[in-house]
Amino acid sequence: MIKLLTKKIFGSYNDRYLKKIKPIVSEINAKEDEVKSLTNEQLSQKTAEFKAKLEEGKTLDDILVDVFAVVREVSKRTLNMRHFDVQLMGGYVLHKGKIAEMKTGEGKTLVATLALYLNALPGKGAHLVTVNDYLARRDALWMGPIYLFLGLSVGVIQHETSYLVEWDNKEKFTTKLVECDRKTAYLADITYGTNNEFGFDYLRDNMKYDLEEYVQRDLHYAIVDEVDSILIDEARTPLIISGPTDESTDKYYEIDRIVRQLKKDEDYTVDEKSRTVKLTESGINKIESALKIDNLFDIKNMDTLHFVNNALKAHALFKRDVDYVVQDGKVIIVDEFTGRLMPGRRFSEGLHQALEAKEGVEIESENQTLASITFQNYFRMYEKLAGMTGTAATEAQEFREIYGLDVIVIPTHKPMIRKDYPDVIYRTVKEKYDAIVKEIVEMHSIGRPVLVGTTSIEKSEYLSKLLKKKGIPHEVLNAKYHEREAHIVARAGQKYAVTIATNMAGRGTDIKLGPGVAELGGLHILGTERHESRRIDNQLRGRSGRQGDPGSSRFFLSLEDDLLRIFGSDKISAIMNRLGMKEGEPIEHPLISKAIENAQKKVEAMHFEIRKHLLEYDNVMNQQRQVVYALRRTILEGKDLDEIIAEHTENVVDDLIKNFIDTPDHPDVKGLSAALEKIFDIKLDLDETVTKKSIDEEKKEILAKINEKIAEKKKEIGEHFYGFVRFLLINILDNRWKEHLLNMDYLRDSVGLRGYGQKDPLIEYKKESYNLFMDMMNRISYEFMEFLTHIKVEVEEDINLKREQQDIREERRDIFGDSTEEKEKKKPIKRTQPKIGRNDPCPCGSGKKYKKCCGANH
Repeated sequence: MIKLLTKKIFGSYNDRYLKKIKPIVSEINAKEDEVKSLTNEQLSQKTAEFKAKLEEGKTLDDILVDVFAVVREVSKRTLNMRHFDVQLMGGYVLHKGKIAEMKTGEGKTLVATLALYLNALPGKGAHLVTVNDYLARRDALWMGPIYLFLGLSVGVIQHETSYLVEWDNKEKFTTKLVECDRKTAYLADITYGTNNEFGFDYLRDNMKYDLEEYVQRDLHYAIVDEVDSILIDEARTPLIISGPTDESTDKYYEIDRIVRQLKKDEDYTVDEKSRTVKLTESGINKIESALKIDNLFDIKNMDTLHFVNNALKAHALFKRDVDYVVQDGKVIIVDEFTGRLMPGRRFSEGLHQALEAKEGVEIESENQTLASITFQNYFRMYEKLAGMTGTAATEAQEFREIYGLDVIVIPTHKPMIRKDYPDVIYRTVKEKYDAIVKEIVEMHSIGRPVLVGTTSIEKSEYLSKLLKKKGIPHEVLNAKYHEREAHIVARAGQKYAVTIATNMAGRGTDIKLGPGVAELGGLHILGTERHESRRIDNQLRGRSGRQGDPGSSRFFLSLEDDLLRIFGSDKISAIMNRLGMKEGEPIEHPLISKAIENAQKKVEAMHFEIRKHLLEYDNVMNQQRQVVYALRRTILEGKDLDEIIAEHTENVVDDLIKNFIDTPDHPDVKGLSAALEKIFDIKLDLDETVTKKSIDEEKKEILAKINEKIAEKKKEIGEHFYGFVRFLLINILDNRWKEHLLNMDYLRDSVGLRGYGQKDPLIEYKKESYNLFMDMMNRISYEFMEFLTHIKVEVEEDINLKREQQDIREERRDIFGDSTEEKEKKKPIKRTQPKIGRNDPCPCGSGKKYKKCCGANH
């Protein structure tokens, strides 16, 4: 009842919204003759007119009708493409910060030009986010003439390099890409790029030491193409920038050898629904025996347990050519929804290394997180966000709940005439594939093109072998060959074409019917099994029947398919038995279709909970990330540095007073004096009878003495004092933040176990993470003050002399070994001052080497 009510409410809201847009579309159409009469020069001057109106106080909504009319006319003159009324509706939805669901082939690439141009007029930048580099390049070049004609600049962000779109031939309205630096591409009025590059650039910017090197501006407006793929399917994998740790990789091979000998069900059990694996008592005993340890679950063996769990996951849950591929001696992740390879992305927390051990390739050092963010939190930072896709309505609740985005379904330009046949279900996979091959052979015999959708690389290659035996020529499109993706997909609508594709074929490239294909019935879509998400199935179906073309679709299933086996097998099998189905005989029945849809809904709900769970944890991290990045930017801007120094000073003094004076025991005045001398290099004769009441006066004296010390340092360092402070603060902040991220990873692993103690892991995570964060900020204050008050400036000659003496000592040590005196010196001592080498970055923050900057004056 609730679902029916929700559907009814959504439907009525959608209808009301479309009704509201129609008069605006009529106003745009009414302007067409007026705009058509303008010369090219008059049209190109419209941008300056629109910007002038905005400066006068007009809003984007006030000028929308004129803007859309101008963009449509420019598109007609430069691309010979006139926006349909439904495309104008889509453009309006995108401008209002909503998701436009438009069927495949309805021209979403052209729709985006309306909202992008309008929202680029304020001069703050507008981004078009795509799923891969090819689409970013293609769309920027394709739509570039509209923007260039109207005087706007267009940038393209790519993995390797960046470009500006410029005229190749202005008279013929053709464009070309010209290489530029990344910052220039972001400074363009409109910038095309992928979700990964936009996200990684944000993280990379917040690891830089100079604001001039930042490439991104404030995040103003973005349209996310294939929004369901980026904001939902990829939302479970955060973007991570990491660096190698010093840990040995030998342990992975050792554990892998042991885990290989374990037997499923006897030594470990697998829960395919939740994708978890657990050791049995027998498995625990075998591992403890092999590793010669008494208790695998002892606190001292937690690292070993972590290795074992990852090795078990690698062998029991992750399949080669499904979850990952091995290419050139590297394990590369395969995106589970699109089938695309994800080079550069690695499974975290040692899982990737476990897979490398499993496949016998070289193990890369385990990485430590240096910066990370989820797509959910990155894209929510945009002032205004919009999206477009062919399939979003089924996830409308998630878009509203997580991103605050409404989904508006735009009607098609021409009626949809594709015929969607009911699913056909078989008992076994073999029976199913026999039927699939038979149908492909029948279609091919009359010349009708077929696009076959598979859920993994492994299955696409298996079907390819079957077709080769039948002598059917075909193309295989999967993650292994995605360089040829656009070419293969574009030809999938030609006569006699048979294309086997993973889900990646459903994104970004139109399939146009070849000559004579429409008369044969159009493109036939053949699904080899149902995906876990209904959206992916709808996306595959949507490849056929574009712009009113004829077409058809049918899904072939078996009880041995993963979806039915894990989530719906018993119920469906019982229905088939009741219907008296014989071996090898297919069945089509509404009850079966309903049971399959229910199975898909179960999985969709489970994935939604996982994404929501991930976001709840990342929201905690996100608040801390924003504080650190904002503090980092303030430091780099060089604003309020005296205030920051004073704040750190007071933080440390307050903490020392709390630890030594505000205690239940007798105040430890000597301890406080010693700590002040150690940290601030000051000596104070504090009153031995100091009390909590009189400490305020003592605190004033302490702060005054510290300020004197800082004033001395300021005089000693001279004009480069604030540059040094920036350099010192940023380095300490970055190092402590890196450690904090590692601690947060460990915390997240450990809080899950607290559920067994009847405690909410999320609440525990929030409490503990707050304590960790405050501890980190405290440590930053201590470390900064200790460095600042102990720093000594050495002239270049002294530094060179010391280095020469060190070189002589090292030569003697190579020949004679360490002297007694040197052995004594090697005892651990606390370093109280950073050493600046001639070729080190100058501490003033200029970005130059010390010898060419401040060092040149000594």
